[in-house]
This record gives sequence, C-alpha cells and structure tokens, in this order.
Amino acid sequence: MAPPTPHLAVRGSDGTFLLCGPPSCQESAAFQRDERQGKYMTFSSDGSLFGWCNGSQVSVIQVSTGDLVKSFDLPKTTALEFSPLNKVLATWQQYTKTQDNPQGEANLQLLDLQTGACIKAFYQKKVTGWCPSWADDESITVRNVNNELHFFENNNFETIANKLHLQKVSEFALSPGSQPSKIAVYVPGSKGAPSFVRLYQYPNFGGPTSALANKSFFKADKVSMLWNKKATAVLVTASTEVDKTGASYYGEQTLHYVATNGESAVVQLPKNGPIYDVSWNPNSSEFCVVYGFMPAKATVFNHKCESVFDFGTGPRNVAFYSPQGHILVLAGFGNLRGQMEVWDVKKYKQVSKPQAEDTTHFSWCPDGEHIVTSTCSPRLRVSNGFKIWHYTGTVLYKHETPSNKELWEVLWQPFPSGTFPEKEVKYQASPSELGSTEAKPAQAYRPPALRNKPQTASSKLHEEEPPQNMKPGAAGEKQMSKAALKNQKRREAKKAAKQENKSDDTPPPAADSAPASHVTSSCGDPETDKKIKNLKKKLKAIDELKEQQAQSFIISSAPLN
Repeated sequence: MAPPTPHLAVRGSDGTFLLCGPPSCQESAAFQRDERQGKYMTFSSDGSLFGWCNGSQVSVIQVSTGDLVKSFDLPKTTALEFSPLNKVLATWQQYTKTQDNPQGEANLQLLDLQTGACIKAFYQKKVTGWCPSWADDESITVRNVNNELHFFENNNFETIANKLHLQKVSEFALSPGSQPSKIAVYVPGSKGAPSFVRLYQYPNFGGPTSALANKSFFKADKVSMLWNKKATAVLVTASTEVDKTGASYYGEQTLHYVATNGESAVVQLPKNGPIYDVSWNPNSSEFCVVYGFMPAKATVFNHKCESVFDFGTGPRNVAFYSPQGHILVLAGFGNLRGQMEVWDVKKYKQVSKPQAEDTTHFSWCPDGEHIVTSTCSPRLRVSNGFKIWHYTGTVLYKHETPSNKELWEVLWQPFPSGTFPEKEVKYQASPSELGSTEAKPAQAYRPPALRNKPQTASSKLHEEEPPQNMKPGAAGEKQMSKAALKNQKRREAKKAAKQENKSDDTPPPAADSAPASHVTSSCGDPETDKKIKNLKKKLKAIDELKEQQAQSFIISSAPLN
C-alpha cells in the first residue's frame, strides 16, 4: 500500500485552504476554501482532523473527506489545540473583564469532540503556556496554576488528582511516549540560591529522594526544556537577559544535559557566543547545537556530551532533523541570507546547499523528503509566499502571494510515527521545471588597493573553519584511535628531542667564515614578503652577534705587553 500524501494548510488574508503535497501540489478538492480571514489553525497529532477559527466560529473537519465533525460558536477564539487521542479540543481567547463582570469570564475551554459539550472552563490570563499538557495516552493532564502544577487523570477536570509543591515552578515539560510519564520542572533561583531543574516520575513527588535527577545552576533568567523522543533525557538551555561581561547584547546562554538515570552535565561548547538552536535527533541518541559568534559553529553530541561531528563555521542559526532522523538541515534565517546546508547524517556528507532568501518559517514534511520555506507577515510584509522543495535543492512548487495580500502561516499535516519509512539519501537533484537555487559563493568586499593582488589570510573578514571531515589530515586521524594518536605524539616528541641534542653537539662555525648571503626576492604576497623581511633582520642580527663574539674572543686571547 502506497503511503498517503501529506496536506499543507495555508492561512492568509485571502482565507484558509488545504494544498495537496508533492507531486501534485494542487488545492484539495475535499476542503472548500474559507474566504474569511483565519485567526488560528491546527492539525490533530495524528493528522486526521483539522481545526481553524475564522472570527465567527471554530470548525473541525475530517481531512480525508472534508466532512464537518463539529463547529463551536466561539467567535473570539485566537488559539486551539487537540488532545493526543482527539477526545478534547482546547480553545483560548483573550481574557477580558467589564464593570458588570469584574472577575471576567473563564477564557480557556475544554470541549468534548464527541458531544460538543464544554467539559471544563478555566481562567488563563497569559497566552504563554495556555494549553494544558497531555500524556500521549491522555491518562494525565498538567496545568501550571499560580506556580504550582495541577494533575488531572483520564480527562476528569473536576478533581485535581495530584499536585507538585515546590517553591515557585515557572516552567515544566511533560515527557512524550508511553507510561510511566515523567515531568521536568524549573524553579528560578532567589536571594543567592541557584536555579534548578528536577525530573520526576508521575506520581512520585514526595520525599527528598523522589526526584529522578537534579541539576542546579546560576545565570538563568529563563530556560527552555527539550525532551528527546524516548523520554530518557532533557536538554536545558538557560539564558540571562544581560551578559555582565559585555561580550554580547543577546545575554548569556548555557546548555545542560539532564538524564532520567540521574546523570547530568554542562555541554562544553568550544566557541564563545550565543546558543542559537538545539535539536534532538529522532533516534534520541544524539543532538545538534548551533552556537558561537558569527560565523556560528554547529556540532553533534552524543548522550555522553562528547562531540561526534563538527560542521565547522558558517552563516547559520537553526538546525532541523528530518522526521526519520537521516537528514540534517543547518540554515541561517531571520537576519541571515537564508543559506541551507543539507547533510546526510549517517555518512556526514553534504547533499546540497540551496538558498531561500527572506525565509521566516521552515518545516519538514512527514515523508522526510520534502520541506517548505515561507515568508510570512508580520515578520516580513513584502514578498510573501512559500516554496516546496526536495532536500536535494530542487524547488517543486512556488506560491507567490499578491502584493495587496498577506501570508500568515503554513503548516504540514502530521502523521503517526512509522507511516513513512526511511529512504536512501539521494545526492542527485530531482528534476523540476523550477530548477534549483544553489547558493552562490559570496565574495567578500575588498578595497580597491587590494583587488589586483592575491588574496591573503589577513584580507578575510572571518576565519572560516571547514567541517571535521574536510580538514587537512582528517582521514588519517579518523582511522587512528585515541591511544594510537597519543603514542604517535610521544614518538614525534622523542624524535624532536633527539634532533635538538644533535644540533647542540655540532661544533660552532669558524669565526672567520663569511656570513651567509641573503638573496632579496619578492613573491608578490605582501604578508609573505613581510615575514621574509623579518626573518632577514633576525639572520642579520645573528651574524652581527657572531662577529662581535669573535672579536671579543681575539682581544681577550691577545698577550699582554
């Protein structure tokens, strides 16, 4: 049976519609375009349902047939989310209060998708973290209420089944996957005490030894916590608003690794600067970090926080693994030129290097072969549109939004894990009428005085570092083990020591020997000529010292009258 074709949902000022993915890339006949301006849209986690709100109502349809499942009269809704098993639809609208109702209305509603009834309504003033977090089997649901975690079981929101009492929980992350569920919580430091992240297994919250792991650290105003797919470890990016050293106006970031077996470590990054992005490989055994002052470095680490592969430096600030984990895209979006580097993760070989300028959004198609890049408002209000690419760098479909319209969002339809098997990585570009947009090597600005001269290291703005497998001697070093490299260095040191001893034993040259003549030459490279000139000065100084030493020896050995 052939795998299904993913849909791409598109929302803009001219309405909301579904586009069939490659190879057809045509508007879905099953879904009738909604001409009204959509406020929000989302798919269910298995991709079977699609929901959107258009300012008058919230609608939910079956993606395959376009049949209406339920509609809700909630015109002010600005966000919505499906529970993992599609039993509950969570909707949120702006919290407001009036003179007649000073307390305001409950603005977070949990709706039953079978009956359409409201299961429970909560007060949720902030949009950040508005949606409750469900376990994948919906056995537990978590909400952060006044810096305290409330747990509900089996979608029974009338009774709080459990609470997690800590000083002030500001962030939490529920683990993906099967039972038992685990939860990571962050408590900010105060009055000289450090901040800390703890991992718990539900419902074991009591006692000092109940935590699976604990990691404390300073220099943290806020954190982001990222579980791997197997729920065995969390990556914690801690950041401060202000860098007190003055090295960066982005603040200061550190990356911590915390595992459910109790192990924790600080991920040592070889280059100073901000941490732009952290991404887990879907295989849960390694992760990629993009970091350092521009041009940024990108490195893959294993679960021991050891470097597996170094991609060198380049204009990049994000990293995206394919859903199957076999391809990694390193890209530079936002204030960068949109250069993408597509890498085969198993061979660590570059597949393509396309360029998508003015990109504000990037996402992988669930099939692991196609990607979408888009330019959306309000980030950029001109040249809105999106492109569907093959990972080899070929543009398969291009949509340009009219100049008097705006594009707000594009979203791939998700599918359950295992729907699309991993395919062998191709290196030859897929055929397309639109062709590819391979990134041209950018030429750095050179002042007129240097344009007719050969390029030197000093004329480069940045020292670019190549990937690990393209460095000189990388192939030989890769084959040798650590012990072999150590022994090789020891032998080389011993050999160098012997040569030094031999040079010490050789007799000094005769005093009357003629000084070595130095040939004046120029290679045309200003930097090399400068080095040669300095070397000549040193040689001349050595010769003068030798002459002085010889003369003083002759005077001291002369007989006294």
